[in-house]
Amino acid sequence: MTIFEICLLTSAGFLAGVINAIAGGGSFLTFPALVFAGVPTIPANATSAVAVFPGYLSGALGYLDELRLYPRRHLSALLGLSVLGGVLGSLLLLVTPATVFSAVVPWLLGFATLVFALGKRISNWAERRSQTTGNLGTLSTLIVCIYGGYFNGGLGIILLALFSTLGVRDLNVMNGLKNAMSFILSAASVVTFALAGIIYWPQALLMMVSATVGGYCGALLARRLSARVIRSIVICVGVAMTIVFTFRTI
Repeated sequence: MTIFEICLLTSAGFLAGVINAIAGGGSFLTFPALVFAGVPTIPANATSAVAVFPGYLSGALGYLDELRLYPRRHLSALLGLSVLGGVLGSLLLLVTPATVFSAVVPWLLGFATLVFALGKRISNWAERRSQTTGNLGTLSTLIVCIYGGYFNGGLGIILLALFSTLGVRDLNVMNGLKNAMSFILSAASVVTFALAGIIYWPQALLMMVSATVGGYCGALLARRLSARVIRSIVICVGVAMTIVFTFRTI
């Protein structure tokens, strides 16, 4: 890595940690930074997943009390689907031709940005819907987890909407489930990517360290800076990256 690439990835990892701690959406920075640093799109997606996934664990640990109160049978089913979906999504990424994935990236970034921007409305809409139960609920959960294993942009918002349709109403429980499932499916994806040998480890480790520092600083900053401001920044970055990657594919 050049000095410029080290500075770029360190800055992106740090800012992603800050953003994830306050509003979520750090992958809007880590993935493009890796691509601009010369990492091919598919390995960049895999390496980005490695860079941000440890933060999900600390988030889940903060909601252990709520997770303990959640029915164990339902929790086990959700985590099992997370593993399955994470593996299937990552395998789908591995068999996707690089040219196809590069063409799909702008659509994925655009979709994730839209989901992020409309997050509250999506959650409210899902809450008004009838509860999704039985096989339909299981299938919906699996599809969301596959998406997370393939490209996890906007995953948190999609999971919160899913929990609303499943009948979960306690926000703390929803956040605990979101972080736990995100960590499990990301871990499954990371293991798959690691076995496939497509992770750029020096870049991943550099960004993991900087993202961890950023997450700590973000927790402190959250007390002073409005989450609405951070969300606006994330949306602007998402729109900009969508436009940039659109022109890269033309």
